[in-house]
Amino acid sequence: MAARTNPLAEYNARRDFKATPEPAGQRKGGKGGNLFIVQKHDATRLHWDFRLEVDGVLKSWAVTKGPSPDPDVKRLAVRTEDHPMSYAEFEGVIPKGEYGGGTVMLWDRGQWQPVEGKTAKDLDKGHLHFTLDGERMKGEWLLIRLKKKPGEKRENWLLRKLQDDQTEDGDALVQRELTSVLTGRAMAEIAADKNGEYPLAGKKDDAFLAQMEKASSHNARKANPKKGKSAPIPKYRKPQLATLVDDVPAGNGWMHEIKFDGYRALIAAKGKTVRVYTRNGKDWTDKFGPLVDTIAALDLPACLIDGEIVAHDAKGNPDFSSLQKVLKRGKGAQTAADSLALYAFDLLSLDGEDLTGLPNIERKERLEALLDTAEPPIHVAQHVLGAGEKLYRTMCNAGQEGIISKTVEGSYSGRRSKSWVKVKCTRRQEFVVVGWKKSSAKGRPFASLLLAQSEGGELVYKGNVGTGFSADDLDDLAAKLKRIERKTSPVETDKASARGVTWVTPKLVAEIAFAEFTADGNVRHGSFLGLRSDKNAASVEPEQAKASPAPAAKVEISSRDRVVFPDSGQTKGQLADYYATVASIMLPFAANRPISLVRCPQGRAKKCFFQKHDSGSFGDGVHHVAIREKDGGHEDYLYIDDPQGLLQCVQMGTIEFHGWAARSGDVEAPDRMIFDLDPDEGLGFDEVKQAARDIRDRLADLGLTSFAMLSGGKGVHVVVPLTTGHDWDQHKDFARRFAEALSLAEPDRFIATMSKAKRKGKIFIDWLRNQRGSTAILPYSARARSGAPVAIPLAWNELKGMKDAHPYSIDDAKKLLDRAQSKSLHGWGFADQRLPDV
Repeated sequence: MAARTNPLAEYNARRDFKATPEPAGQRKGGKGGNLFIVQKHDATRLHWDFRLEVDGVLKSWAVTKGPSPDPDVKRLAVRTEDHPMSYAEFEGVIPKGEYGGGTVMLWDRGQWQPVEGKTAKDLDKGHLHFTLDGERMKGEWLLIRLKKKPGEKRENWLLRKLQDDQTEDGDALVQRELTSVLTGRAMAEIAADKNGEYPLAGKKDDAFLAQMEKASSHNARKANPKKGKSAPIPKYRKPQLATLVDDVPAGNGWMHEIKFDGYRALIAAKGKTVRVYTRNGKDWTDKFGPLVDTIAALDLPACLIDGEIVAHDAKGNPDFSSLQKVLKRGKGAQTAADSLALYAFDLLSLDGEDLTGLPNIERKERLEALLDTAEPPIHVAQHVLGAGEKLYRTMCNAGQEGIISKTVEGSYSGRRSKSWVKVKCTRRQEFVVVGWKKSSAKGRPFASLLLAQSEGGELVYKGNVGTGFSADDLDDLAAKLKRIERKTSPVETDKASARGVTWVTPKLVAEIAFAEFTADGNVRHGSFLGLRSDKNAASVEPEQAKASPAPAAKVEISSRDRVVFPDSGQTKGQLADYYATVASIMLPFAANRPISLVRCPQGRAKKCFFQKHDSGSFGDGVHHVAIREKDGGHEDYLYIDDPQGLLQCVQMGTIEFHGWAARSGDVEAPDRMIFDLDPDEGLGFDEVKQAARDIRDRLADLGLTSFAMLSGGKGVHVVVPLTTGHDWDQHKDFARRFAEALSLAEPDRFIATMSKAKRKGKIFIDWLRNQRGSTAILPYSARARSGAPVAIPLAWNELKGMKDAHPYSIDDAKKLLDRAQSKSLHGWGFADQRLPDV
């Protein structure tokens, strides 16, 4: 009998285990499992090693550029030798000169399964259709072997994501996920093996880190960012409530969400500790056990999330009756088919920072960044800007309750206000149960319930409801009503209404759907939906629909026909209209930051000037914040917080808006780092785009997520959002050392000094934007340049196709508004990350 081939022979033959920390290859015995891992591997070239457990070994492919969650992207996957199962937890540095020398990160891990009807043996046929359930890679995927070309030695495959609810655009996955699932370290930290904490890591210094150290050698004070204090789990706070209105508010100053049919909940979380509070502050953590476990598994920083807990009906729609049934069965009876889901729509605090003063749209963006990796049953409630009437019609046609509309720039008040409004498809309100009438039907404990609401502190009779009860509802209500019977009526009624009634103490709150109120104030065609144990009977009052809020205050723009951009013809009025349209997507970045304005009262071709102070001439929408100057004195700087302030600046001749890297509420706490790539005049835009991508990769090595923005001029900004917790000296020092490290590593491409004489043929990495008092152009700001261009955020996969840094102008406002809601810009400019200690 022929000797059995050792599948790990090639793996062992390629390695000297006295020189490499990699584990020696031994095949796993016993029944095979279904593990998969992905290792980010910075060897001769950066790639991702995709490995599937099959027959006791890890079948392996080297995937160039990493796995893409986009079905339109097919990634080359080169088959490599089988690896031992012990390699599944390897992370460290393979010494230079050894096979595969370089840094290895455990980037993902989880379970894989062939789809129904397929098996791992399909690999021998050259294809595999499978599902992944990893920490990062999920859903359906496909591996296909390519036909070998003459003389080709390697075995080439394609790895592709298939269409499902786990897809994303482009390279979102590898761009977002920059740290190890095993140790939480970035590539540079693994390469340097700081503190020697991980025995599998090598001892080689990373080249770029070495350049960072070299860049800091002439600076007396090395950056040492302060770690954020471990914030406690947040306490309950009163939620903001919506005002009922008749019509959907119009205009781009409103964001619109689905009104979910469930229980309002405030979720306080920190790591594995989670608390669920009702709108009235009751602790209902135990009632939502499975959902609480799912939230705990996310291991969130200290945060307070506002949302709605729902259960879905047979059609997959949120349904209050289904929620009641799930809660009645209790935690142990909940199944995958009818389990609870959370639709989160607001973030009130994060890591000890109170966010309620931020605009609605910015809190939503911060929430999306926080829950970016969450999977069902945890959802972030989606929203649309403008177009509320279309969403409302869609919801009503689908039999849903309605929509919630919120002003884009509004803060979170913790009370009922007109900055949050609700528009209902059908009339639904809460009523207090005050009695019941006997039924003549056999086996039915009652015929109808009598209802009331509080008006002026007194209960007022509102008629009765006799439909909508399930058999379980009847039995449950009968038992509850029996315990609270009383002899006297808690409300005033006529004799006919009181005939045959058994009165009860007004404790139970019921939600009722009805056609309308009759002339005498009673519900017509009422239908019981369920009891609301999260509501207090004393707080149940009639909801009277009010007129829809008027559009945001308009600013009178004088001289609308004055031409501001003489070469392309756009006027002051057109500029004002542009800013009015994009205010909702610009304010998350521009609001509540000290700003400097580029004012051109006579148009861009005339005298223009910077302005950062104000004597009060702009208007009441332009605010002031006192900031300490170098001489110890204080000056009032400008900031805005709503569309009115934005337009008042335009009325005074403003074209450009530049912002600090800190908020006006705490100007000593920088929260955004910007590297402005300024090319020499002789360089093309292709060189700038490549430089931006290289900087993104270097930042990723340090564990920092970054975003690209076209400046509207000739360069690209690489934007790094940061959690506060370090000062300006540390902020500036890190930015300088990073830029200088790049210029030291590639002196022919980059320069980190402003000298124009030394810049010839190079790209200046302008890190000076990161000093206290310095500003950078804000997203969606117009530029005082030929053609009225604007600065725009873009996804990294979009950068390659851009011909210049000014593809859009103020004529493209509607297009930019629609584009901002695309999947590719989901969460742009927001990330929960701290300045690394390097």
